[in-house]
Amino acid sequence: MSAYQALYRKYRPQTFDDVSGQMAVTQTLKTQLISGKMSHAYLFTGSRGTGKTSCAKILAKAVNCLNPQDGNPCNCCSACQAIDSGACMDVLEIDAASNNGVDNVRDLRDDAIYTPSQVKMRVYIIDEVHMLSISAFNALLKIIEEPPEHLLFILATTELHKVPATILSRCQRFSFRRISQEDIAARLQYVAYQENIDLDDSAARVLARMADGGMRDGLSLLDQCASATVGELTAERVYACLGIAGERKTAELMGYIAAHDTAKALALFNQLYADGKEMGALLDELACLCRDLLILKTAPEAGLTMLSGVATDKEAFGLSKALSSGELVLMMELLEATMSGFTRSASRRMDAELCLIRLCQPELQLDTQSLNARLTRMEEQIKSGSFVSNPPMQMIPEKEEEPQPISDTVDEPEPVEQPLPDTIEAPVGFWAELVSAIRQEMKPPYVGFFTTSENAPVKGILRNNQVVLQCSNSFMYDMINKAEILAVIARKASAILGQNVNARAEDMTTKPQTGEKMKRLMDFGRAHSNIVNIKDN
Repeated sequence: MSAYQALYRKYRPQTFDDVSGQMAVTQTLKTQLISGKMSHAYLFTGSRGTGKTSCAKILAKAVNCLNPQDGNPCNCCSACQAIDSGACMDVLEIDAASNNGVDNVRDLRDDAIYTPSQVKMRVYIIDEVHMLSISAFNALLKIIEEPPEHLLFILATTELHKVPATILSRCQRFSFRRISQEDIAARLQYVAYQENIDLDDSAARVLARMADGGMRDGLSLLDQCASATVGELTAERVYACLGIAGERKTAELMGYIAAHDTAKALALFNQLYADGKEMGALLDELACLCRDLLILKTAPEAGLTMLSGVATDKEAFGLSKALSSGELVLMMELLEATMSGFTRSASRRMDAELCLIRLCQPELQLDTQSLNARLTRMEEQIKSGSFVSNPPMQMIPEKEEEPQPISDTVDEPEPVEQPLPDTIEAPVGFWAELVSAIRQEMKPPYVGFFTTSENAPVKGILRNNQVVLQCSNSFMYDMINKAEILAVIARKASAILGQNVNARAEDMTTKPQTGEKMKRLMDFGRAHSNIVNIKDN
């Protein structure tokens, strides 16, 4: 039984036409091969998995092929087969990471002067050339500048900035771009068809997105998921196999963050954690989604082609309207800081939960950047016309309905008009101003109860010259309904309004007690009964 070969090795491109997403590079190399105007040294740069080493091997075969086909190697002649099998001693692939000393380069330089024994040209492929030491680069410099006619150098690197300028000036440089998600998905579908893998279109798109522009990464992910799945390989199975949240869960979580719904965000996070989702991958998806939303806000039309695919276009548009640019920048920085701290963290789950809480409750952060982000959101709402002043603090007059007489035959006493107390109109933005004043003096944990968000645990209304604090539950009522807390609120409200007002707490979960209306109705009933008794007597 033959050993299993990884998909990225089995489907490595064998001709320039097989290379995906690098048309500018491959077409130029083919033209040079056809015309015979070859350089003596090439430098291939680009991110990992984009085809640098593959093109170097194809070029090594093409310059030595006995029967080239329109610039491509035939892959059938003795030279091509010897190079493919690694049996050709004149084509050497050197790893600069492990052969980076000056002695290694001197040995290479001494061997390079000899003419090839099996093929037409001796080819040196030096991978990760930026790992060479300065002395090794200096030793390589002279032979790259004036090589023998039978010698060809192909250098490859992922970090171009580490290659000395003296080397760059002596090479023809080709930049390998990141492969588009469409090209990766199409290649994955081809490989899946050849390997009898039932790959769903949505799963191919997810794998292409996770590959981050590298074809090798995409094929490795496909290999991993296909080996762990029986039957059709869907997007959900890819998410489960790779331990990531998936676009629907990520968009849902971002929706809770935009709505400042901490409870639902933590509940969804706990569900994903229990399902085995990796914390770093989850926060990375949130960061990618923040980046997508920021791009949509900056370039609504052109940004569609730049999205990472973490959420659908419809979801991304909806979320981009709920968050300001300043908030998105602050969220990205918080997510990046949390992920970078994972390496030295004692509890990654705790760090991730704290990050989510801070994302859902930006009012917990009072630094200048956080305040600026919230002001930016308000400015964007005002520009779009969607800004509405905070509704919790408003004047709610108590209009009492006069009870109707029980019998027309009974004379009713003339009602005595009671003077109504002077009422205070709540100015626009009063609750936000009051919350800001309270937070400057209140100490933890009470300060955390007073926010201006829609889901705040305490909301205020102004009723009969009294600030009524409506508590969302009994616990909050017990915490707020304290003399020292109410005194601070009353003092701050009086200072803002310029008139003395009181403060009281109200538990919104308890059943309403008999109100003033009922009391007046019962008083009226008793008075009516006394009148009837007097007439009967």
